[in-house]
Amino acid sequence: MTDRIRVAVVGVGDFGRQHARVYAGIEEAELVGVFDTNRERAAQVAQEFGTEALDDIETVARRAEAASVAVPTVGHAGIGCRLLEQGVDVLVEKPIASSLAEADRLAAAARRGGRILQVGHVERFNPAVVSAARIVDEPLFFEVHRLGVFTPRSLDVDVVYDLMIHDLDILLSLAGPVGEVKAVGIPVVTEKVDIAHARLEFATGAVANLTASRISTERVRKLRFFQRHEYVSVDYARRDALRIRVAQPGPEPRFEFEKLSVETEEPLRAELRAFLGAVRARSTPKVDGAAGRSALELADRVMGSIGEHGRKVRVSVPASQDTP
Repeated sequence: MTDRIRVAVVGVGDFGRQHARVYAGIEEAELVGVFDTNRERAAQVAQEFGTEALDDIETVARRAEAASVAVPTVGHAGIGCRLLEQGVDVLVEKPIASSLAEADRLAAAARRGGRILQVGHVERFNPAVVSAARIVDEPLFFEVHRLGVFTPRSLDVDVVYDLMIHDLDILLSLAGPVGEVKAVGIPVVTEKVDIAHARLEFATGAVANLTASRISTERVRKLRFFQRHEYVSVDYARRDALRIRVAQPGPEPRFEFEKLSVETEEPLRAELRAFLGAVRARSTPKVDGAAGRSALELADRVMGSIGEHGRKVRVSVPASQDTP
C-alpha cells in the first residue's frame, strides 16, 4: 500500500506504547512519531519502533493525519480538541473523557472540523465479542465478570471507569438503553472504588449483573448471556465463544454445543485498522463519540448509585483475596 496514513501516538505509557507497536506493524499506517511529556520514555518508544520522538502537540499536528491519544483521562479533551481543531483525526482511549461536558467538547470539535473521532473501547473488536454479537436475539439476562490482579496502573480512577466501562459499552451495543441502575462498590487498597457490582435493567426488560475488581488473585474476563432456548459464553481473554442450545426442551432436554467461529486478529490491531479505515473512507467509526459518551454516562450512573448507597470505609482485606 503506497498511500499509508501518517499516524502518531500521544502518550506512550502502557497503552500508548501498544498503539505505537501496532501502528509500526500494519501496512495501512506510517508511524511518523510519538509524543510524551516524559521525554526519556518517548525517546525509548520511538527507538523501539523505528520512529521519532516529537517535541509537542503542534509538531504532531503538522506531521500526522491521525493520532491515538493515550494520555491520562483528564487530558483527553484538552489534547483531543487541540488535535481535532488542527485537522487531525483522533482515536482517544477509553473512557472518552473525565466528564460528559468534556466528552461533548470532543464531539463538537470533531463535528466543526469534519474530523473522525473514535473511542478506544477495544473489547468491541475482540473476535469473540464480534462473533457473539452476530447471534444476539432478544437477550434476557447477562452476567459479566471482569477481575484483574492489582497493579499500580490507572489508580487515578475508580474501577468502574477503568475496567467495568468496557462491559458497559458492550452491553449498550447488545441490549440498548438502560433504565434502572443499582450498584455498590468499596475502596480496598486505594482511595478509589476497587471492587464494584452493578445491576442494570434495560428498556427491553433484560437484566445484567456486572462485577469488576482490580484486586483479584486471577485475571477473569467473561461475559455470559441467556436468550430463548440458548446460552452463550464469551471469554474475552481466550477470545472464544460457546453457544449452548436447547435442541429438545422438556423433562429430558437435549443440548447442542457449538464453538463459534472467531477471527484470530489481536483486538487492538483490529481496532486501529478500523480507525484507519474510517479515516480513509471518512465514515462513522464503529465506536464513535456518541457511543463513548453513552458508556461514560452509564458509568457515571453506576458511580452515582454507589454514592447513593454510601461508600463504605476502607476495609482490611488482603490484596490476594478474590471476589465472588
